Amino acid sequence: MNTEPNLVIRGGTVVDGTGAEPFVADVAIAGDRIVAIGTVDAAGAEEIDARGRIVTPGFVDIHTHYDGQAVWDTHMAPSAWHGVTTAVMGNCGVGFAPCKPADRDKLVELMEGVEDIPGPVMHEGLNWQWESFEEYLQTLDTLPRDIDLCALLPHAALRVYVMGDRAIRHEVATEDDIARMRKLTAEAVRAGAFGFSTSRTISHKSLNGEYTPTLRAHEDELTGIALGMKDAGSGFLEIVSDWNEPDPETEFATLRRVVEASGRTAVFSLTQRHDRPHFWRDLLRLSGEAAADGLSIRPVVAPRPIGILLGLEGSQNPFSGTPSYKAIAHLPLADRVVAMRDAETRQRILSEDPVTGSTFPLIHRISFSKMFRLGSPANYEPDQADSIAAIAEREGRTAPEVAYDLLLEGDGHAFIYTPLVNFAAYDMSVPEAMLSDRNAIMGLGDGGAHVGFILDAGFPTWLMSYWGRERGRFSMADTIRRLTSDTASAAGLSDRGVIAVGKKADLNVIDWDRLGFSDPYVAFDLPAGGKRLLQKTTGYDATIVSGRVTYRDGVATGELPGAVVRGQR
Repeated sequence: MNTEPNLVIRGGTVVDGTGAEPFVADVAIAGDRIVAIGTVDAAGAEEIDARGRIVTPGFVDIHTHYDGQAVWDTHMAPSAWHGVTTAVMGNCGVGFAPCKPADRDKLVELMEGVEDIPGPVMHEGLNWQWESFEEYLQTLDTLPRDIDLCALLPHAALRVYVMGDRAIRHEVATEDDIARMRKLTAEAVRAGAFGFSTSRTISHKSLNGEYTPTLRAHEDELTGIALGMKDAGSGFLEIVSDWNEPDPETEFATLRRVVEASGRTAVFSLTQRHDRPHFWRDLLRLSGEAAADGLSIRPVVAPRPIGILLGLEGSQNPFSGTPSYKAIAHLPLADRVVAMRDAETRQRILSEDPVTGSTFPLIHRISFSKMFRLGSPANYEPDQADSIAAIAEREGRTAPEVAYDLLLEGDGHAFIYTPLVNFAAYDMSVPEAMLSDRNAIMGLGDGGAHVGFILDAGFPTWLMSYWGRERGRFSMADTIRRLTSDTASAAGLSDRGVIAVGKKADLNVIDWDRLGFSDPYVAFDLPAGGKRLLQKTTGYDATIVSGRVTYRDGVATGELPGAVVRGQR
């Protein structure tokens, strides 16, 4: 291998991703590999002055949904803006392969309902140059991009491919169905899938209100698919569940038996449901007991409440389901604001039921007691006294009236922040407790999904700036470990996630003191003119993928070295 450096990062404080104490050193890169760490005498073809900056491995995000965006876009924003250099997509059991031509609309409707990616965006952006999972990966190979992507085999797509409409009707898989799923899973993993994902939550519905096809898949079906990974000798299981059929212990025991039978590892989404505020403690305990028994069944947790942004520019607001709002929803924002400021329209919207006609699957899980003015700068840690319900009580108004007026602030550009999970006590104690568990993995940013009402892909920046710098709850070294070697190891990526000679040259050069966010905003840059929520960052001097600088000061350089990573390594 040529060891003459094409890039040298000079004098930075190296936070190597292992959790070890930071140290000052140069880092030399030749091709796509790190070739020297320490005092590097040789000059690089390109050099970065990193004095006063930290140098970290590139971040590995194991919970994203770029399955569609990766087909039409070379830039995986917003994750790439937050130092992510490798992303695992295909989570929650939804995706686009394998897929027969006749089933394309079914998978689009499911993705639209579950992950809030508009149907017109997918219909225009997806070229459908595939049927099998391997053909899907080959299609992804045809487009260069700014980060590396790893893909999970989505259970919903697999189930519909094998069972057709019987999957949509939630029929029980036959022995033949399961045998075929096992065979297709092994083929997908051998082709490069990192494992398979499934969903067992009633919050995941298609656009027409049907529950995800995987909701009540029996244990023998899950085991059969997991045995397909065993046959291929690779892959992990990703699962999201409500954990209430009938209780966390019973559901977790099912997952544990699947892991025991297949010998593969598993990760699961862990949040605090506000209607079941103690379930998460049971699951954290159960995963710890599994770890003590030598089974890797790790929770993936969020570093703050997962929050919905309700607004007139987004895809949802508290009045989206009312007939009178629907009548003006097609209007440009400025015209909608004028209409909503009309006293008669206001009275009509406020008098109507917003739930019955709503297409929002989470409408029953939000309340005015957990709605807040997002503000500028964005406030992700609001006080209970600042909830819309509390404001209404103090001012002698109704909560819908307060919410209505908040939506019109800033000429309709304002957002209402609605913590959906992890905020039952109106503080950060639950995210802190979850992050404090050594078995937990940082994630759940959902990059590429929920484009019109959730913007959490910036979780890496939040983890560093809030928990690492502002609160000092976790050391810099431990904070970076959570974003790099820990997530890389969980995904089975042993070639990255640490700064060491011979490892892949995915790096970030970060101004720790300047790390931060802009306010969320809406961009109309998806196919078919679709809109999405975005948020700029500060503090990322450079992001490097495979030895090439992809971003400088948050601006894309035009370099596109990212590739599809085929299989665990």
